Amino acid sequence: MDSRIYFDHAATTPLDPRVRQAMDQFLNGSYGNPSSMHAAGREAHAAIDEARADVAALVGAHPGEIVFTASGTEADNLALRGVLEGQGAGDHFITTAFEHPAVIETAKYLERLGVEVTYLPVGDDGVVSTASLASALRAHTRLVSIMTANNVVGTIQQVHELAELTHRHGALFHTDAVQAAGKVPLDVSRTPIDLLSLSAHKLHGPKGVGALYVRSGVHLRPIIFGGGQERGLRSATENVAGIVGFGRAAHIARSEMGAETARLVGLRERLYDGIAATIPNAYFIGDRYRRLPGHLCLGFAGQEGEAVKLLLKLDEQGIAVSSGSACSANHAGEPSYALTAMGLDPIRARGSLRITLGRGSTQKEVDRFLEALAPTVQSLQTVASHSGFASRS
Repeated sequence: MDSRIYFDHAATTPLDPRVRQAMDQFLNGSYGNPSSMHAAGREAHAAIDEARADVAALVGAHPGEIVFTASGTEADNLALRGVLEGQGAGDHFITTAFEHPAVIETAKYLERLGVEVTYLPVGDDGVVSTASLASALRAHTRLVSIMTANNVVGTIQQVHELAELTHRHGALFHTDAVQAAGKVPLDVSRTPIDLLSLSAHKLHGPKGVGALYVRSGVHLRPIIFGGGQERGLRSATENVAGIVGFGRAAHIARSEMGAETARLVGLRERLYDGIAATIPNAYFIGDRYRRLPGHLCLGFAGQEGEAVKLLLKLDEQGIAVSSGSACSANHAGEPSYALTAMGLDPIRARGSLRITLGRGSTQKEVDRFLEALAPTVQSLQTVASHSGFASRS
C-alpha cells in the first residue's frame, strides 16, 4: 500500500479510476476521427457530444456553449485574445494583479499590441473588491477577467457581484474557474459570466484537455486556424479520449460536490487547528473561510528563507506539498507575485507553503502530516522575522 501523502491537488489531481475506465474505450479500440462520416467517426462524435453536455452541466451552461481546448491556459488565451486581439489600439482590459500566469502573460502580450490594461489591487485577505473594479471601469473597457479562486492562496472572489458590475457597464466578463470548478458551485445561467475557463486535470480528469464556456451571442476571434472544429473557434482533430475523460470527471464532480466539499472543509479545518496549536510561528495567508474547501496557504515567521528546505524535508518523508504554484516552479527562488500583490513583503512572499487536499485525502493522512510538520519546522534554521504574522482570522 502506498504510504505517500499527496497534498498538492491545486497543481494537479490523480486520475479518478472511473474516469480512466470511461477513457479506455477510446484509447484501446475506438479510434475514429469525430469529423469522419463512417460508424467509427460517428461513435467518436457522439462521445464528444455526451462529454460536452456533462461539462456544460457542471457550470450551468448549454452544451453548445462549450468549446474544448487543450488546456485551461489555452482557454484563457482564447477568451482574452479572442475578444481583444486584432481590434486595434484603444481598447481597455481589466484584470487583477494575482491572476494565473495564463492571464497575466496574455495581458502583457495584449499590452504590446496596444491594449490598455489595468491590474486591480488585491486586499490582504486575498479578495478583490467591487469598489476597485468600479473605479477602474472606463468608457472603452471591453473585457474584465477575474479568477473565481486563486491558485496560490485559494481565496474565492465575489464573481457574481463583479460580473454584474461589469455587465451594467456594458463590458464582457471572463473568469478563470480552473481551480474552482468541481469544488464550488458555478452557474452561468444565474451569474452574468460571458466566458469561463476550465481544465480537466484539476478535477481528477486527464491532462491535456480544457474548455471555454462562451455565452451564446458572444463573438470571439479564433486563435488557432484549420479545419473548423469546435464551431471554428478551436481547429484541430479532437482529443476524443481526453474529452470523454473530462466529461466523466465533470459528471462525478457535479454529482459528489456537496458531500465532498463538506468533507474537505472538515479536513482543512483540522489542518488549520492542528498547525495553529503546535507551531507558534505559523501564520495563515488569505481569508480563513472565503476559500476553496481543501486549500491552505501559510508561512512560518522567521523561517521563510528555509521554505525550499522544508519542502525537501517533507518530500523525504513521502509528503508532497507545494510552495506557491507549480506553474511558477521555474521561478521558485523568486517571491510569489500573487502574494506580493496582497501586500506581503518579499521574504514572506518567497516562503509560503501551499497545502491542497483532494478526493483521496483522508483524516489519517492529515494527522500523519501534522505529526511530521511540527518537528520538521522546528528543525529549520530561524532568523529574525522580517515582519509580523498575517492574520489568522
